[in-house]
Amino acid sequence: MDLEWTREQKMIEKNVREFMLKEIAPVAEEIDREDRLPDGIWRKMGDLGFLGLSLPETYGGFATDTVTFTIMMEQMGRICPALALSVGAHANLCAHNLERNGNEAQKQKYLPRLISGELIGCLGLTEPDAGSDAVGIQTTAERDGDDFILNGSKMFITNGPEAGLALVYAKTDMEKRARGITAFLVEKTFPGYSISKKLDKMGHRGSATGELVFSNCRVPAENVLGEIDMGVRVMMNGLDVERVIVAGMALGLAESALELSLDYARKRHQFGQPIGSFQLVKAKLANMYTEIEAARGLVYRAARLADRSERGGKGTELHKLAGAAVLFTAEVASRAVTDAVQIHGGYGYMLEYAVNRLYRDSKLYEIGAGTSEIRRILIADELLKQ
Repeated sequence: MDLEWTREQKMIEKNVREFMLKEIAPVAEEIDREDRLPDGIWRKMGDLGFLGLSLPETYGGFATDTVTFTIMMEQMGRICPALALSVGAHANLCAHNLERNGNEAQKQKYLPRLISGELIGCLGLTEPDAGSDAVGIQTTAERDGDDFILNGSKMFITNGPEAGLALVYAKTDMEKRARGITAFLVEKTFPGYSISKKLDKMGHRGSATGELVFSNCRVPAENVLGEIDMGVRVMMNGLDVERVIVAGMALGLAESALELSLDYARKRHQFGQPIGSFQLVKAKLANMYTEIEAARGLVYRAARLADRSERGGKGTELHKLAGAAVLFTAEVASRAVTDAVQIHGGYGYMLEYAVNRLYRDSKLYEIGAGTSEIRRILIADELLKQ
């Protein structure tokens, strides 16, 4: 498989890397400590085209492919996984879903503002009692004339406290389970929509996470995304791309863990020599590099297959390959950063060291967007179908 980027992809990779080093790296620890992103950062990313990278030019985007978007996520994940997470939720989970499934009026109304950074987006699916069992959601939506009335709550929502637009799933027919779910575009100004609290996480601090509450929230029927009772189609359309993108973030984090470890192993001296000369430290570095390169091949093979599937290719191979990419890369990232902390010794246990932040950030990749256990089931189910 050819992993040589096009001229445009190299330029985007360079631009994102430079932006992250200039704007984010100097304040990465502050972002983690204060649990907030820098003021104006969304507009800056919008101006640079990052938020509309793979969205149509019609609405202000750049119409690139999944590979290119994954390259951006990898570079963001190397410097600040929290920012990468928020951008992924905004662009992929909200804006991409809207572009794939919305009507022209909805796209014209929301996409330009999402692409510019004027509007921050989020996805409201997970509930206090419905995580991996997505079709078990209990939020309801009842028709009331030209509106729907939503009641319920959503938990662990990335960008929730800051989002001006939420893509929310609710049951329009409780008896039909998966066939009774509808997707809605809910603005934060709609009556009955509120944020109950911002959640305090151990990792990915700076990426705001919250609980959304709908108490007789009135949503115009024109804000139904897709068709009534067909929300699962919206939910499933794009899940493979989400898995690839999350894998790209994890890849970036793992690369950063290796970079920090190499730097420390060269500089730190014990027993009169750099610790990088010790065989057991060398073994850790070699294992990290090997697994990262294996993950890279898997991630970008899945990204290329996702692009072919977009052009009408078969998606069955993509289901298991995207699942394998995010499963393997998430666990590679966890192993890499665990070894990185070990190499740093006592300093790795200190909050002021970047490797500690990565250690806390890494675990989410084995939990969010489907746990490692669910991913294994998904892959096995696809294998058994053949």
